[in-house]
Parts: sequence; C-alpha cells; structure tokens
Amino acid sequence: MEEDRSLPKRPWDTCREIPVIEDEQTPWKLIKLLKAISLCVVAVTVFGLALCSKASFLLLITLSNEGTKTLPAEQKPVALLCIGCSLIASSVLLLQKSIWKACYKSSKVPVKTTMALVLFFEFIVSLGAAILTIVAMPHLDIVTNVTILNGVAVLSALLQVVTQCTAKERNRFLAPSITAFILILLGYVLFLVLYIMKDPTGIKRGIWVGLAVGGAFLVSFNWWENYLRLISENSSSVFLKELCKDVRRSQTMLHILSSLLRIVVTACVLGAYVPLAKMDWDIVTSIPRRETRIIAIIIGVQLVSSALCHWFAVAACKMHALRRCFILPLYLASLAVMALLIIPVIVYYQDYRISLNGTESINFTGYCNVVVDGRNQSGSVFPHLVLDVTHTLCFLDMSKITDIGMLTGSAVSWWLGLVLATVHIWNLSLYRIQRTQDLFIRRLYEGGFIEQSLLLNARFDIQTTEKQKKFRPLDPVKVFLCATMWHETYDEMMKIIISIFRLDRYRPKKEGETSDVTFEGHIYFDDAFSDVPGSRGRHVNEYAEMLVEIIREVYSIFLNLDKDVFKKQQQIPDQKIVRTPYGGHVVVNMPHGNSLMIHFKDKQLIRHKKRWSQVMYLYYLLGWKVTTNYYKRLEKGEDEAELKRELQKEKHNTYLLALDGDTDFQPAAVMLLIDRLKLYPLVGAACGRIHPTGSGPMVWYQKFEYAVGHWLHKTAEHVFGCVLCSPGCFSLFRAAALMDDNVMKRYTIKATKAKHHIQYDQGEDRWLCTLLLKQGWRVEYNAASDAYTNAPEEFKEFYNQRRRWGPSTMANIVDLLGSGTLVTKRNPSMSKPYMFYQLFSLVSSILAPSTVVLMIAGSLTVLLDIHPNIALVLSLTPPAIFLGISFKIKSDTQILIAAVLSILYAFVMMIAALSIIGNMVKDKTIMTPSSLFLIALATFYLLTALMHPQEVGLVCFGLLYILCIPSAYMLLAIYSMVNMNNVSWGTRETAAPGATAPQTQVQKAKSTFAQFFTRSKCCRQLCRRGSEEELSGVVAPEPQLQPQNTIVEEVRSPAQEQRQMVPAFTCPNQCWVTQLQSLSDDMRLQEDSLDQEEEQFFREMITKYLEPLPENKKKQKKMAEELKDLRNKITFIYFICNAFWLIATFVLQLLEWSVLIQVPKVDINLQFTGEYMYIDPLGFMFILAFALLVLIQFIAMVYHRIYTLIHFVAFLDTESISEKQKQQESQVTDDEADDSDEMMFPGLLTRSHNHGTLV
Repeated sequence: MEEDRSLPKRPWDTCREIPVIEDEQTPWKLIKLLKAISLCVVAVTVFGLALCSKASFLLLITLSNEGTKTLPAEQKPVALLCIGCSLIASSVLLLQKSIWKACYKSSKVPVKTTMALVLFFEFIVSLGAAILTIVAMPHLDIVTNVTILNGVAVLSALLQVVTQCTAKERNRFLAPSITAFILILLGYVLFLVLYIMKDPTGIKRGIWVGLAVGGAFLVSFNWWENYLRLISENSSSVFLKELCKDVRRSQTMLHILSSLLRIVVTACVLGAYVPLAKMDWDIVTSIPRRETRIIAIIIGVQLVSSALCHWFAVAACKMHALRRCFILPLYLASLAVMALLIIPVIVYYQDYRISLNGTESINFTGYCNVVVDGRNQSGSVFPHLVLDVTHTLCFLDMSKITDIGMLTGSAVSWWLGLVLATVHIWNLSLYRIQRTQDLFIRRLYEGGFIEQSLLLNARFDIQTTEKQKKFRPLDPVKVFLCATMWHETYDEMMKIIISIFRLDRYRPKKEGETSDVTFEGHIYFDDAFSDVPGSRGRHVNEYAEMLVEIIREVYSIFLNLDKDVFKKQQQIPDQKIVRTPYGGHVVVNMPHGNSLMIHFKDKQLIRHKKRWSQVMYLYYLLGWKVTTNYYKRLEKGEDEAELKRELQKEKHNTYLLALDGDTDFQPAAVMLLIDRLKLYPLVGAACGRIHPTGSGPMVWYQKFEYAVGHWLHKTAEHVFGCVLCSPGCFSLFRAAALMDDNVMKRYTIKATKAKHHIQYDQGEDRWLCTLLLKQGWRVEYNAASDAYTNAPEEFKEFYNQRRRWGPSTMANIVDLLGSGTLVTKRNPSMSKPYMFYQLFSLVSSILAPSTVVLMIAGSLTVLLDIHPNIALVLSLTPPAIFLGISFKIKSDTQILIAAVLSILYAFVMMIAALSIIGNMVKDKTIMTPSSLFLIALATFYLLTALMHPQEVGLVCFGLLYILCIPSAYMLLAIYSMVNMNNVSWGTRETAAPGATAPQTQVQKAKSTFAQFFTRSKCCRQLCRRGSEEELSGVVAPEPQLQPQNTIVEEVRSPAQEQRQMVPAFTCPNQCWVTQLQSLSDDMRLQEDSLDQEEEQFFREMITKYLEPLPENKKKQKKMAEELKDLRNKITFIYFICNAFWLIATFVLQLLEWSVLIQVPKVDINLQFTGEYMYIDPLGFMFILAFALLVLIQFIAMVYHRIYTLIHFVAFLDTESISEKQKQQESQVTDDEADDSDEMMFPGLLTRSHNHGTLV
C-alpha cells in the first residue's frame, strides 16, 4: 500500500503550484552590503577616535612641559587643569548615569567591608593616574609618554598568571601572560636605566622617573575586579565569594561613591601641584586669545573622542566584530600616535639639515639648541607643536645608538606586553546579544589612556588548551506558537500555516538531540462547529475544513520541496484526531519533527471569542503542560526546593508567541524576539515590526500610519520607558511574566461593568500588557523582527476596527496613569518623566479633533482671505453637525457620511497645501506658520524614512496620510466616541446561521431555495481554494450580520440549535471526525483518545473559567444602558475639552493684536521683509510642545536604530541562514575575509540550515 502511495496517481498531472515559502521580501544583498559598510565604518571610527583621544591627551601633556613655548610659562597650569578634566570626565558621566539609575531603578547599599575595599582601590588608582599624568609625564619624552601607558598592564598580567594557576584545568594563555609580565618589567628596567644614565646625579629627574613608575603601578590596580570573579570561583575563601557577590549586587551605589572619590582625589592632586595662585586666569575668560583657542580645541577633541571611542568600541564588540573593529584598531592606535608625533619631528629635522646646504654640520643636540629652544612664539600653531614635541626628546643624544636602542626597546617591550596581556580577547566567547556589564567588567573608561582601559577592561575568561573552546551555552528555551482563528480566508490561513512549517524546517526536532530552541504549534479555532441536518453529531464548518485541507497541502509541499520528478515522493504520515471536552483537536507531526495541534472549539461546550481562546491556551500550555508535572514529581517524594528551582527556571525559559490567523513571518523574526527575552530577564514581552498587507487606498494609508507608529512612537516608548501595547498578531511573552501575580488570573475576569467591556474585550492585547507593566515587567520592541498581517481594505471595516482600538487604548493609558505611583515603584523602566510623556501624548490625542479644526480654519483663512474667526466657525460647522446627528442615525450611515466628508476634507487639504507652496513662491518667504509647519513636517518624515532604507518607499504614501488627517484625527474620533457603547468586533463579520429578520414573500422564496441548496451540499467536500461559488452555497443571501463580540456572551442550548424540520437527506458523515477523515486520502487522520488526566483538566478548566455564558436578556439590556451612560459621560468630557481649546483660541483671536506674539518675516535669503507674522500664545505653546515631542521621538528613533543595527549584524554573524539566502548572498561579490569572530562556534555561517545555534 505504501509503495502505491509513493507513486503519482496521475503521471500526466505532476506540475505543482507552490506558494512563496522562502523569504522573498528581505533584500539580503542590501543587508550584506549594509553589514560590510557598518563594520568598516565602526573599525575606522574606533581607530580614528582612539588616535584623536591619545594624540590630544599627549599634546596637553607636551604643552605643560616646562621647556615648550606654545603656551607661556604662566599659562601652563591651564594645560594641567585640562589634563585633570580628561581624567575626571568619565567619572562625571558615570556619576550622572548612576544617580539616575539609583533614582528610577533598583539600587542596593554595599556592606562596609566591600565599600572600604572598593574605595581603597579607587583611591590608589585615581591617585596613581593623577600623579602619572599631571606630575610625572610632563617631564618625560614623547616616545616614553606614548608607550609608558601600555605599562599599566603589569598587574593585570600578574593577576592573569595567578588566576590561571589557581584554575584546576590547564589553560592556553598562561605562557602569554607570563611573557607579558616579563616584557613589561623589562620596559620599566630599560626606562629607568636610560633616564638614570643620562643624569645620574639629577635628583629631580630621579623623582619624576620614580613617580612615573609608581603612578603606572598604582593605575594597574584599576582592573582588579576582572580577576576577582575567577579567583573567587576557584578559591575556597568565603570572603572572596561574598565580596564578589556584593560588588555585583551593589554596583550602582559603588559607582556613585567611586566616581565622587575619583573627582575629589584628582582635584586634590591638582590643587597641591598646580600653582593656581600664580595662574593667569585671563586665558580662561578671554576667548579670542590664541592660547585659549588652542587649549579649547585640544581639550574638546580629547573629551568628545574619548567618550565616542568608548561607545563605538562597545558597539563593535556587540556586533561580534571583536577582532576587526575592536582589537586591531586599538592595538594600532598607539603605533599610529607614535608615527603621528615622531614623523613630523624627523621631517622638520631633515628639512633643517638640507636647508644648511652642507655649510655646517649639525647634530640633533645642536638642532635643539639652535632651532627648538631659540625660536620665538609667533607664527602658525602646527610648527610650534612639532618643535614642542621635539623639545621633549632634546635631553637624549639621538646620534647615539645606545639611547635610541634603549628608548626603542622600552617602547616595544611595553607595547608587546600589552598585546600579550590582552591576547585572550581574540578568543573571547560572546552571546548574540551581549550585555555591556557582562562584556566589560567596569562601566568606567579612562580618558587619558583610552585604548589600554578598553582592552584591559574586557572580560577575562580561563580558556583551556583544547581546540574546541568551552563555552557555557544559555539554557534552551521552549516556544509555544499560539494562533487564534475564526473566519480567515484561504490566503490568510495559507500564510500562517506556511510560516509555522517554515519554522519547523528552520529548527528541526530530532530524537536524542538538544536544540537551543524548540517549538510547538497550537491553533485555536473559534466557533468551529455547526449542526447539519441528518447527522448524529455536530460538524465542523467550512472554514475548519479549509484549514485541514491547507495543512495537507502545505505538508505535501514541504515534504517534497526538493524532490525530483522521477524520485519516489514521500507521503504524508498518518496524523491523529481526538475528541475533547471542548470539541476536538487534530495533532500534526510536521516534516521536521515539531508538532502542530489544531484545537476546534465548539461554542456550545466552551466559551468562544479571542480573549477566551487566550485564556484557554494560557492554562493549557502553562498551567497543565508546564506546572502540573512538577506537582506530580512532588507527590513522588522529590526534593521540594530543587523542584521549585527547576520550575522557576522552566517558567523563565518558556515563551508564548501570540499570533493572529493571518500573520506571515520568517523564522529570523522569531529568533530576534527570543534574543531579547533570553538575555534580559526582566523583559516580559517583546513585539516586532508589523507590516499591513493588502491593496487599495485604505491599506496605503495604513502602511504609512503603521510605519510612523513604529518608527517614532514605539521606539520612543522602548527607549524612554516600556512599550504599552505588544500586539497579539506577533508578540513573544515570557511564561514567568504571564504566570505572575495579578496577570494570568486577572486576565480571566468576565466583563461585569461597562468600562470592563471597553478595556478588557475591545483591546485584550493592550490590557494584557497593562497587567504586565503594573507587575513590574518590561515590554520591548524589536524593529528588525518583521511580521505581515492583513489590514482592512474597506473604509467601513477600517473605521470599525479603530472604533475598538481608540477607546480601549485611552482606557488602558488612563488606567496606567491612575496607578502611576504604583507602576513607577514596581517597574524600574517606568519613570515619572516617562509617565508625564504618556500624559502629554494622551492630552494631544484628546485635543486632536480641535487641532484639526484649527488647522482647517487656518487653511480657509489663506484660501478665502477671511477673518480667522469666520474661518473657525466654518471649519467647526461640519464636524459639529456630524457629531450631533451621529447620536440619532445608524453606524453604517455615520460611516457613509464620514466617507463623504473625508473626500471633501482631502480636497481641502490638497488645495491648502498647494496654496501654501504657491504663497511661498509668490512672497519669496518661508517664515509663515503654515509654510514652516509644512516644511518641517515634510523634512521630518523624509529624515525618518531615510533612517529606514528598507522602507523608504513608504514616503510615497505620506501624501495620502496628510490628506487623510481630518478623517483619521477628527471624524474617526467622533465616530469612535459616539459608538463607544457598541462593543461588537466590527471586522470579519459573518452571517448568523439562525437569523430571523422579517422577510417579504420574495425573500421567503429565496430563503426556501437556499435551504434546499444547503442541504443538498451539506456533505460535499469544500474546494481547497475556498472559491466564492462554493462558499455562497452554504450562506444564505442577504444575511443578517452577527458581530464576533457582543455585549453579553450568548450561547444557545443544543435543543435551540436543532432545526424544526425533518431533514430531506441523510448525511453520510455522522460526525465531525468522519467528516474530516473523508476529506482526503493523502493525509489520513487516525482517531485517538485523550488522556484521562488531560480530559479531567479540560473539564475542570471549562467549569471554572470557560463555561459558555447563558443568555440573559435582562442583564443584556441593563449592560446596554450602562454602556450608553458611559458613552455619554466620556463623550461629554472628550468634546468639552476640545470645546475649551477652541473657545480659548476664538477669544484670543477676538482680542487680535493685544496678546499675539510678533515674529518678523524673512525671505529665502534670511533678510527681513519689513512684515511680521502673528501667533497666538496658545498656538505658540502647542507648536513648541509638539516640536519638543517630535524631537524626543526623533532622538529615540536614532538611538533605537543604532542598537537595532548592532543586534541585526550580530544576528547575521551567529545565526544560520536558509539555502535561499545563501544562494542570494553567493551572487554578491564579496572578497572580504572571514572575521573568525564566531564567538560561540566556528564555521557558523557555512553550515547547513538545519543545524541550530546557541543564542
């Protein structure tokens, strides 16, 4: 039998129609190019900034040398003060950040022992740095100053030796650490011998040399924490272990104390050494002076380049470009600084010798006496700086090979010592998303020696001599895919099924192998059953049949995706079909081992609608599948403490991916969301970038609207606080967050009040996020995680969808703001300034209708040349009439009127925009409120789009978005408020099978014919394409629409559902099981039974949480009245606020010039035209507030884009790619050598797609 099934039944019909399976939308060539450009830019930037930081710092030291002449002697203390500023700049930044974290996030006080030890080390480090750079280095030569900073690695090299010797395993970097320690000591010895030999009796020079060596040794204590962790792990000392824990636990408070101590110590050294009383303070106050400009430029470059170098270096590590963009640029920085400072010295010296034309012979010492020391202070700055650098070398006899050799030897020894002391970084193991505190032990960088501090601050790990690096992977995670369905179309179902099977191929499940991520799919099909005349049991409806057919079709495609025509085709294995207390389910084992379970819900047995489907899978997957097993093990006598620890760990590593029935996504999008939850334990949910799909003007508008919402609003929420809504169409939730107190349990509450219907049932995704935020969990947004979902294509469907979203959004934000004190206390990411930002956004959305009215009034003033108050009355009349009549007419009529008004307003907006442009050309000025607003808006959207190169084409829909502003922000607001009492779903409405509206004789005749037609086809197999002809055969014409979500849930009893007539035909399929089994022979469904304990669980869960709600006309009527009362109150408050805003503007315009702000007009050449424009104070304040809000969102967007790029580049370097992507990438000419930065596994990019990787 199996042999027969493996051959095609119709050899002449072997051509296939395969839907889009691979990722055709992501431009992989562009991404590959963007990655290469990004890495090159980061590498060059790190190198350039390190060069600028080091060169400017050494120039400050050179200017403070006693013999240099760029600065007069009385002004040299200013250079020393600037050196001190360079030392404490990073401490000031760390202090500010730590104080902010202590105020708005958790911070713990360290124990006294820890505080004393940490402050002791900070004291000696800051003292050593100040002595070395302020006191000693100004008296040393430039070559020694460049390289002696590499000598601060001496203690790090010694601690590396100690750490590796105390480890139980042999390691591969013991020899480099020993060699580094010896080389650094050799450099100090050569340095001491050189300086002492030049002036054996000079006490002062001996003091400077001694202070330099002592200061460098004290600075080397700076990175002791890097080795404390490993030493404490390998030691039996309880003190060291507790010290290490306390240092990590109380980092914020320790950073505050250590930063203050560093600033104080540096200031004390400056005050003790620098002669402030003799300093010429005019140099600080007189900006035009030459010396001031020199000092200001050098210190400005030093401070900015040091901070930016630290940031870009961290970014390079997080992008997994550790070798190309971090290690090599910093290694080469010291050599480049040496070349930058020494080569001009040699060139000037040789030029001088050539200029003598052989008339006299002069050596380097003579050159110093004649040219360097005998110059005046006039002329350009650069030659003086070169000669000042030359002056530091004049005490050496550069004609002697001994001096040159010893100087070169000390420099090379120090540099090689630093390289060997940090060679372990080449093989440093990184996770895909690496937290900064796990990558760098200290959050502090040293501005005076930026490259040394970055290299020595990188985490040190003991690496064994084995070729394969030992790296502790993150715990594997389990992801439940949970999709809710109702009446999706064929194409929509095909998208979600292909996405799930695509994920199965991406992360296959193999027996006996562990993977970093395992998946299990679940689809919850609402209202899947219906009665069929002549059948002994209920049948699944045509949508459920269509879903099973699609699964069979997709299964066959993925099973034989790469099969040749003449090769034996694999057949779909038998699957299971099971009867359950809620209806039934079908279990499908996908081709690569993962399972997919389709739950068909019978609304007579279990409560239906989306929120109750979510409650069902929350308790089934998290309550039954995760928690119950541990209670069973507890009953068997296992250790309670160990079970509790394992349960917490499993809840932390179990995720739920919420999906809609039409979501289309790629596996990479899921992995990017998993990254956020894996590395950040406080993240309870993460959402991706949602792209609306479809065609027509309504979809075009939504494409730009979604883009702006994600580009600006979601990024601002992510950066400054938390995302308030993680949409249920594509969001990843952590099980521990969902199972937390006051989240999952509270989510099961039935709506018993009017406001509950608005907040709970109209926006269940936003309400779930509100519960998470209140409990202290963080919700994030990942812009690189793309998902596609169908958007409403009709005006009516769009308005009904937003009628649900608007009030629920407002209700949840008001709920959060009302609990602001509690939320900011529990949630470290929700600060009070962020809550104020949300308050301002809420006020702006409430005042949006009146703002649009004012905008239209301004347009009418320009177009018709009328008084502003007359224009205001004209612009206010249509929305006021629409608001008044909306309380009396049906919602469909309201939508029709809104559609007509939307078109008229679009013409007004277009004419107004063209008039503004015409006036700018005519008057040759842009200094009018309308012109400035239009230009600023266009520029802002254009810059924002350019920051998203993959979506820059959406700017084309921006014009439509602007034309639809009156409709979206005024008419839609009116419709939403007036119809707030209508809590139906509004989208995907279908005909009620039992609708009994009054009918005419003709309609009755049509209905009778339709019933006859339906019975004759009750058992006919539905075409897998779900064609319109067959769908129309099972739906009565001119149906009465039934919303998906009603005011009070209504369920009919089985007796009520039975038809009151004897069936004319007998259905061959007696129940839904035989119905699905008869669909196709290609995927056979074998009936199986449900486990008794699982069946008991479902019965108990349904009884407690999901029993169908009985019909109660009295309660339904009462709730309808309560909803109307709530609607009236909210609508009154909403529109009275807008009325106050309009009245205030009207009064100010009546007062005319008395309270207006006068602003001069300028032309395109910024010349005053002699005219003024007048802005009322309220409008001016609103414009300023709006501009501030836009600026905040733009800054957040730039910040978020940078970190999205870092994450995505790291993802490309560590995650496998599909064969299709490999084929596309292979077409790109890329001669770039492999970075070998596969921090976790070698050869990661070259392996096949069916191998997983650790995150």
